[in-house]
Amino acid sequence: MELKVSTRSHAGHTVMTIVGEIDLYTAPGLQSEFTRLLQESPTTYVVIDMSKVEFCDSTGMNVLLSALKRLKERGGTLELAAPRPAVRKILQVTGLDSVFTVHDAVPGKLLTAEPKG
Repeated sequence: MELKVSTRSHAGHTVMTIVGEIDLYTAPGLQSEFTRLLQESPTTYVVIDMSKVEFCDSTGMNVLLSALKRLKERGGTLELAAPRPAVRKILQVTGLDSVFTVHDAVPGKLLTAEPKG
């Protein structure tokens, strides 16, 4: 399954929306999107809208952890929003739900962000 990533930014905040499955085959593309975002944008607050992510394996979780680490190094934070039950369960089983801040929905203040990509 193809992975689609879009971002929208507003006032130093970025919402990254991911659609599809994050696995061994699609994780490199997601990693590239994070790299591009961090190179092109001074953003320090990223929320990943996972409401349309149907599956995420350990490779995908490692990409998310890497992005979190890179944002923390620049004084920022990365949070997850609206993970589906299967993804939420993976977060819980691995203990990553205590590493990431997980929201039930994208925070309202970020919904006004302008679409990019």
